[in-house]
Amino acid sequence: MKVLFVCLGNICRSPLAEAIFKHKIKKQTVGHHILADSCGTGNYHIGDQPDPRTIKTAEKNGVAIWHQARQVSTDDLENFDFIFAMDQQNLKNILRLPHADKYAHKIKLMREFDPQGQGDVPDPYYGTLHDFQYVFEMLDRTLDEFIKAEIKL
Repeated sequence: MKVLFVCLGNICRSPLAEAIFKHKIKKQTVGHHILADSCGTGNYHIGDQPDPRTIKTAEKNGVAIWHQARQVSTDDLENFDFIFAMDQQNLKNILRLPHADKYAHKIKLMREFDPQGQGDVPDPYYGTLHDFQYVFEMLDRTLDEFIKAEIKL
């Protein structure tokens, strides 16, 4: 199984989701059968590390994080089984990629699995560490539900 997390710049939400997911899967015996990656719909931060607040939040919560930002490509649509957009705008951007309609069944909003309700994962970029922690908790509970629903343990 291959899972892709997508936000705008690939330095806040999506690398945090990727790191949390990898952390959770690593604890399971199926971890070596699952690939996770993240990317952005924008090209603003290609090659950059995650935002320092993303790294700080992940580490505070015991989650290792390492990622180099990249932009989503049409190949990603074919290569991944689940593609999670962090918000409606990024979902629209993904669906504008060539041939996206062919893969629409695997492109979803991240919070479709959130037990506290659907909606966007807010972008913490212009916020504080508190906002990054809020996003961490949202992704953490949502990924628990995704794993329960879709990964056969």
